[in-house]
Amino acid sequence: MIDKRNFLKSMATLVTMMASPRGTLADSNGMTSDTGFWLPEESEPHMRTFMQWPVSRIVHPDPVFLDMLQQAIADIANTVVEFEPVVMLVDAKFSTSTRGKLSSKVELWDIPTDDLWCRDSGPLFVRNETGALAVCQLNFNGWGNKQIHKNDGKIAKRVAKRLSLPIIDSGVVGEAGGIECDGDGTLIAHESSWVINNRNALSKKVIEHRLLRALGADKFIWALGVKDQDITDYHIDSLARFVEPGVVLIQMPDKPRPDDPWTKAAIETHDILLTATDSKGRRLKLVVIPEPTHLRNRSDDFVASYVNYYVCNGAVIAAEFGDKKADEEALEKLRRLYPNREVVTLNVDPIGETGGGIHCATQQQPKETLV
Repeated sequence: MIDKRNFLKSMATLVTMMASPRGTLADSNGMTSDTGFWLPEESEPHMRTFMQWPVSRIVHPDPVFLDMLQQAIADIANTVVEFEPVVMLVDAKFSTSTRGKLSSKVELWDIPTDDLWCRDSGPLFVRNETGALAVCQLNFNGWGNKQIHKNDGKIAKRVAKRLSLPIIDSGVVGEAGGIECDGDGTLIAHESSWVINNRNALSKKVIEHRLLRALGADKFIWALGVKDQDITDYHIDSLARFVEPGVVLIQMPDKPRPDDPWTKAAIETHDILLTATDSKGRRLKLVVIPEPTHLRNRSDDFVASYVNYYVCNGAVIAAEFGDKKADEEALEKLRRLYPNREVVTLNVDPIGETGGGIHCATQQQPKETLV
């Protein structure tokens, strides 16, 4: 049951945020303060999944490839909707063509989009002790203005408005794919996608403080990452993911290449996590999954990440890449890590060609829970 004091405290917090023009709670130095909200771990129960329909011919000028990309997004949505509700964000003028690829179970919301990356430009939901939700605004700017985002930059606020949820402004610019949270006080990230002038002209210390407060965490574990080699500046969710508090799944190359910046960064991140402790003082348990080597798709800069999966109610939705041995090993490892969920694998190669995966294309809305 909720006692009256906590209920009134929660409502006072919500009123304060909604009264602020930007929905922030900040101290006299402009630093975000403890809002009473935190980011739940992805495997907690969801109310729904949000996704975005890619439509921009500036970003995807080839109509044939765009059609393939849309079908890959539809395949993910049509799979996830068998386990939980899915909302596809799409401008109403594209609704007829969109509906032709989607299951009738997928709901369409008239919110214009540019591209598909709902993990980064979509709403990031946080929850407080009463179970109430808010949207944490990470101020998406197209990965440092590398891509147009006229519509995508407005999605989080538009979803929050439609759901009548308050907005907590994090005070930083970035993307949810660039941070991993265990829901129990610990964050991990690559500095390369946060401590970088195209997002934040701020010190690492200030960025860390603001993210800890906005996401309700107590400890940050940083690794360097890689700058200027891909559009995201090396999001952590393509390399390492929390399975649960204290357990991290990380993808590592079978044959390290010392001259490759990705290999060097992956080894460095692995070694940092191997010796790190979380917010509760626990040493992290690392589970290593090998990267695929015999890919079906040979496109340059193709992203082949088994850890870029999505956890939804009762299932894990992951990618397969045509490497029979590696695909089978990844499937078996995910089944062991998530024994109470069905693991479904999909061919989403067009998304890999554009630099991401299933996790990048999805964003969960946690259930509102009362304690």
